[in-house]
Amino acid sequence: MSWLAFDLGASGGRALLGEIRNDKLQLHELHRFPNRMITVRGHQHWNVFELFEQIKQGIRLSVEQFSKMPQSIGIDTWGVDFALLAADGKVLGLPFAYRDKRTQGAMESLFRKMPAKRVYEKTGIQFLPFNTIFQLEAMTRDNSPLLDTAAELLFMPDLFHYLLSGVKKTEFTFATTSQLFNPQTLDWDGELIDAVGVPRIWFQDVVMPGTRLGELGKGICEETGAPAIPLVAVATHDTGSAVAAVPAEGDDWAFISSGTWSLVGVESYAPLISQASRAANFTNEGGVGKTFRVLKNVTGLWLLQECRRQWSQNKPVEYDKLVAAAEQTKPFVAMLDPDDEAFLNPSDMNAAINDYCRHTGQRAPTTIGETTRSILESIALKYRWIIEQLRGIYDKPINRLHIIGGGVKNRLLCQFTADATGLPVLAGPVEATAIGNLLVQALAGDASISLTDLRAIVRRSFTIERYEPKAKSEWDDAWCRFQQLNPK
Repeated sequence: MSWLAFDLGASGGRALLGEIRNDKLQLHELHRFPNRMITVRGHQHWNVFELFEQIKQGIRLSVEQFSKMPQSIGIDTWGVDFALLAADGKVLGLPFAYRDKRTQGAMESLFRKMPAKRVYEKTGIQFLPFNTIFQLEAMTRDNSPLLDTAAELLFMPDLFHYLLSGVKKTEFTFATTSQLFNPQTLDWDGELIDAVGVPRIWFQDVVMPGTRLGELGKGICEETGAPAIPLVAVATHDTGSAVAAVPAEGDDWAFISSGTWSLVGVESYAPLISQASRAANFTNEGGVGKTFRVLKNVTGLWLLQECRRQWSQNKPVEYDKLVAAAEQTKPFVAMLDPDDEAFLNPSDMNAAINDYCRHTGQRAPTTIGETTRSILESIALKYRWIIEQLRGIYDKPINRLHIIGGGVKNRLLCQFTADATGLPVLAGPVEATAIGNLLVQALAGDASISLTDLRAIVRRSFTIERYEPKAKSEWDDAWCRFQQLNPK
């Protein structure tokens, strides 16, 4: 049996075919394509129609390269963003990107209608300025003309499901990222929707991961040469799929899904919503198997990606060169809080780092190696910050860390993470999101498969590398310096 996964991230997407042979999952990459925010009249948007074309190309390639058609198709994407549909089902323009600055002040605007404490009690979701709730608040605050023409709201994976099959549903793990879903009632929260000021009818029925949706529509089949393959609602939020693929055993572990963003947390069978979790700004996002991902979003490799983009303007600079330069550089030149607002979306990331160092009384890094090392060390120290906070709200021990996602390839960051936290790090698999996507499709086709079974498949199928902590005293000194930055 085989399944087709589309994993769409904020910087790129890929189509992978997965099949289980000899009790191991094998991956075949069919297609890889870029994704980027585009600026239109001063606002940042996603070109979803280009992404849709790339999805169709992935289906075509699956038909051309494999004689056996996949059992199903699953799509996961980054969180919170959405499209609006008119009453006739047409998409109303390009969806805004979460980094667009229109949400500035929207959080404060909403809290004048409903206290932050009440919002958190209802959702258990971390306050981030780009959450769906604040994007919608920005629309109503600014009297967006879309309010008069929109009839329905579809989140990113919902939109692609709709364009492929005509079905309109929202999957649980994605719904929870919106900060409009109540994890205690397992439904949209009408009071929050009313506070924002948009119609409740905009929102779709919520289904659980592993739910079969529709099939590829006739037009899509004709265009791609594929039969009417079923679509499955996987954990459509990419982190939900990634955490499903964590190759863990027992319950004494935490995870880090590492990429442009890092998601640091634990898995729980109930949301952890308390005064302490609100004070630490932890989120409770849905997971596979009726679990919750109690986590914090952290700015991850975004800082390094943006610096590299600037360094590569004349000639491409490879990541291997950056890491090699960092390894040869003196440690702890500068400490950064990756989540400082200065780093959210600056036009010049290197200048933003220099300004931050000046404002915090530090010497700014002056070379590519110093900048790279400062970023990686700071990310690792931020991981420790969150693990320490987790221990204050989670009643189980955390004895090891599982790192999954693209950050696994950055061996220096993996080692720094072990050093900073004092915990062994188990790194892999890199393609965790696509793997989780594929395995939830497998779960949809066999009710006897459990989340534990899925993780056993991952352990059998992929190499997991272990990093042991070292240089404890040096990192403890750095930890003291980092705390003085008062990280968010």
